[in-house]
Amino acid sequence: MMRMILGAALLALAATAHAQGELKGDPERAKQKISMCAGCHGISGYKTAFPQVYSVPRLGGQHAAYIVKALQEYKSGNRSHPSMRAIAASLSNKDMADLAAYYASDTMKSAAK
Repeated sequence: MMRMILGAALLALAATAHAQGELKGDPERAKQKISMCAGCHGISGYKTAFPQVYSVPRLGGQHAAYIVKALQEYKSGNRSHPSMRAIAASLSNKDMADLAAYYASDTMKSAAK
């Protein structure tokens, strides 16, 4: 019974999201915004020391939905990283979709290989 209720809720959620329409990103528009990303994410093998030492992930070739979700989680505070939270706080949903479309584009997929 619980599975049926959960399944119905997921279907309703999917229908609502579809009815509202997915926000389409524009990779060309993102080119005006990528400087804030490229300083860390565009350098192969880059490591940062704030707030701790770790390898910065490459964004090229990531799925657009993953990038948008990650940015939304940084903005909401569900993901914790001071620099990313500050950057994501300045982004609109359209900005996030544009950046995601850019980094998920075929050009960036090729560059990530």
